[in-house]
Amino acid sequence: MNENGPVRYKVAEAARLAGVSASTLRLWESQGLLVPGRSQTGHRQYSADDVARLKRISWYRVERGLNPAAIREALEGEEPSADGAEAGQGSGLGRKLRSLRHASGKTLDQVAGDIGITASTLSTLERTSQGVSFKTLHDLAEYYGTTVSRLSGEESEEVPAMIRTGEWRTWPETTPGVTVQLLAEGRRMMDCHRFVLAPGAASEGAYRHEGEEFMHVLSGRLELVLDSDQFFDLGPGDSLYFESRRYHSWRNRHDGETVLLWINTPPTF
Repeated sequence: MNENGPVRYKVAEAARLAGVSASTLRLWESQGLLVPGRSQTGHRQYSADDVARLKRISWYRVERGLNPAAIREALEGEEPSADGAEAGQGSGLGRKLRSLRHASGKTLDQVAGDIGITASTLSTLERTSQGVSFKTLHDLAEYYGTTVSRLSGEESEEVPAMIRTGEWRTWPETTPGVTVQLLAEGRRMMDCHRFVLAPGAASEGAYRHEGEEFMHVLSGRLELVLDSDQFFDLGPGDSLYFESRRYHSWRNRHDGETVLLWINTPPTF
């Protein structure tokens, strides 16, 4: 457990709290009922919200005798937790995605199937605004006819053009190790961001959209791939400009943080 942040439970601890075995937790994960977080070393980590969900799954299974698909539907019909430990600055993004899905008249299983992810992954994202790759977040935004920037709350009320150093507002941290800070706010013709990437952080897949983009590496090292066959190894002081309609993916190749400026125009990401 981490005394300086949200409580995280190991598999055995979460299983004990939920009153089931560790193997049952792994079975439920394979059935798409819940997707736990992962530590930097790849071990499963369960939040307080996850444990509460596990207890609900157990209740539906034992008391109601529901199968996995029926349990997913039952959990979907419940209101998201308003006081969970994972709620916070990122909860708005999950609520927006949930509202967009409801407005489209689609279930978790339908949207997840269309995007190519599990229903439990999408459910976790809607409840906690966490747990998906950068590429998946982009795919969901495109699916609903919007952009990641809008989902993240960038198009807010008019704000001053000047933002002082260290006072950047931050996107909900949907992807572990990827921090996106706003260098400009309000309605504008450019998305201006400061990316801070932890060691090994990556887009986890290629994506594309309309527009053009520019990046400038401040520190660290970034590998960017265009159209699956053009590789760029960018170090401090290096810049790259490319058309956003080209498939692009990226990862931090540095053993420490990589920090870069990233600008998209028009704001289509």
